[in-house]
Amino acid sequence: MPDVRNCKRCGRVYNYIGGPPLCPVCRDEDEQEYKRVKEYLYEYPGATMTQVSTELNVSVEKIKRFLKEGRLEIVNDDPNFILQCEMCGKSIKTGRYCNACERELTSGFKKISDSFRPRRDDTLSRDLRIRYMSKDQKGKK
Repeated sequence: MPDVRNCKRCGRVYNYIGGPPLCPVCRDEDEQEYKRVKEYLYEYPGATMTQVSTELNVSVEKIKRFLKEGRLEIVNDDPNFILQCEMCGKSIKTGRYCNACERELTSGFKKISDSFRPRRDDTLSRDLRIRYMSKDQKGKK
């Protein structure tokens, strides 16, 4: 059954298929703004977030979201243009977590997923093996 929701931005009803809770129209608008920001940064690689926001009329929050999604990356060490890791607070240039916290999360998820996998017990598996026995072999048993 389809997951029908209202767009968080415009309120339109749409079929939700994953990702941000936006209708296709608002998603396309975001994509167009992202392309404009990307092209601007290609032309002006050292631009600050404030410059990009002012020149393109794109909110600073939206630019930060592009950074957190990993679609943009900070290229200089400007203290006004730094993101913090959501776990430890360390300065990062893109995404939500620093490399150390990302590794920690990944290993934690791996441990949890491994705990759900059935363990192989060799004695049990030997007893439960299935084999084909021909008519000749059945009589020998």
